[in-house]
Amino acid sequence: MPEITETVGLSPLQRRHAVPLAELYRANRVFLAPFQPLADDSFYTPAAQLERVDATRRRARADESYSYAIELEDMIVGTLTISDVVRGSFQSAHLGYWVSKPVNGRGVATRAVGRAVQIAFEDLALHRLQAATLLRNHASQRVLEKNGFERIGVARDYLRIAGRWQDHILFGLVGA
Repeated sequence: MPEITETVGLSPLQRRHAVPLAELYRANRVFLAPFQPLADDSFYTPAAQLERVDATRRRARADESYSYAIELEDMIVGTLTISDVVRGSFQSAHLGYWVSKPVNGRGVATRAVGRAVQIAFEDLALHRLQAATLLRNHASQRVLEKNGFERIGVARDYLRIAGRWQDHILFGLVGA
């Protein structure tokens, strides 16, 4: 698949994103199933996405987590979150992201993560950013490596994904 040449942007999640997010999650439900926690049918509704957006905005005001729509030419094609922000002597957070099937493997996630790295280190003044991928998610591992993340190791039973505890490869990136 050819790489996307259009501008990839990150936009903080807003209430106006609820309907398009619900549509995007529904359209990608099968595609995302092996990589995400189980969700009931209500998750895929605009009402649930509106609640999620409101919750993420509250967490951003508390400096706990920052969620973004990944946009390609003003169309939402995924989401990205800088979460579990810890201040003090740690100055660290976790990074999570996904892009829709039609743009998967076309450089969108790589560019979105690159922008998130800038936000984390420049705007949020973090020292460290961590991410985790399923062992078999080689595409996401490449996204992280292209953005300078280094493999830390394997965490056994790290996250409950697709209904079962699964091992993940941990990655880290330290800012300047």
